[in-house]
Formats: sequence, structure tokens, C-alpha cells
Amino acid sequence: MRTVEPKILYFGTPVALISSLNEDNSTNLSPISSFWALGWTMTLGLLNDAKLAENLARHGECVVNLPAPSMWQMVEKLAPLTGRDPVPELKSKQFKTEKDKFAAAGFSRLDSELVRPMRAAECPIQMEARVLSLHEMGGTKLAELGGGLVAVVEILRVHACEEFLKDGSDHINPNKWSPLVYNFRHYYDLSDTELGKTFRA
Repeated sequence: MRTVEPKILYFGTPVALISSLNEDNSTNLSPISSFWALGWTMTLGLLNDAKLAENLARHGECVVNLPAPSMWQMVEKLAPLTGRDPVPELKSKQFKTEKDKFAAAGFSRLDSELVRPMRAAECPIQMEARVLSLHEMGGTKLAELGGGLVAVVEILRVHACEEFLKDGSDHINPNKWSPLVYNFRHYYDLSDTELGKTFRA
């Protein structure tokens, strides 16, 4: 063992595209790779200077879109873009402002049923949600990035492509569905080798 200081701690986390509402009622699309769920409550990790943080504080609705691994290049097109204008100083060397992120990455808009932000039509799983609370995160390393927030959201409705469901049921088939995984700034899918299942499966 050796003591190390990696720049990020993404030990293989799924990628989500979060739709949120801009001031002019258009929809912003933000890639994140810091989120987890317990039941139908989900936490989203985001940086303070992100347009997503601003949007969720102003309008407490969003859509959590899950892209397939084949969409990694579309997701990567979003990575250097921000909805903020001007670009925040900490991002100014690597990011540029983009008003229409859907078009920039090749995603289509799809009306949501319960919330105002639009869904990303190509994503095989889309979850409409409302914000329950926002919490400041601490930590020295995070402060160097401008600080961060945890948005706790409640999933209100789930849309899933039928090809990923078990025999037309409400259950996602883990042998067919694979999330796009962000592993130390590299994109992966899941291995097609099942190692086992939990007793509750």
C-alpha cells in the first residue's frame, strides 16, 4: 500500500444528465457523476458555480436522465459546456457558455409529465423529480473547486425503454441494462459477466 492523493474519487460511478429549468423557462442539461439513491429519494452532488445549482435553488424540479454507454461521446460533448454566462472564473480556461446544450450534444427534448424541465429523449431511463432540500458541502479539496451542494430530490415518475424491462413488468432487467460509468475520468459500461446477486433480487 502507498499513500496517494488522486484528484478525484470517482471509483466507478454512473453518469446522469440532469435537466433543470433556466430563467427563461428553457431547459438546461448538466452531466453529473456524483449521485446515489435510497428508495425513491436521490442525492445529487454538484458544484456551487454550476448553472444546475442555480436552477435548482430557483426552481425545485428536475429530470434525472440516465444515458446508455453508447452515448458516452454525446455526454462528453456536454462536459466542457456551461449554462452560466459569463463562465465562472474557476472554469474560464476550460469551459464555454452554451445556451442550447441539447442541440450541442445531439439530444432531443421530450415533454415531462409532472415537472417543467424537459427530458432527454434518447436516454433509456428518465426520472422526473422535485427538490426536497439543498445542503452545503464542506471540505478543503472541494473548497478549492468553489464549494459544492447536495441536492436531495424525490423521484416522482420513472420512464424506461421497454427493451430494458423484464417481460413487460416494472422491473429493470440487469442483464440488459448497463449504466454509463465514470471511472477516474474514463467512461465504461458494466462487464457482461454476472458475478452473483443479492438475496433480495
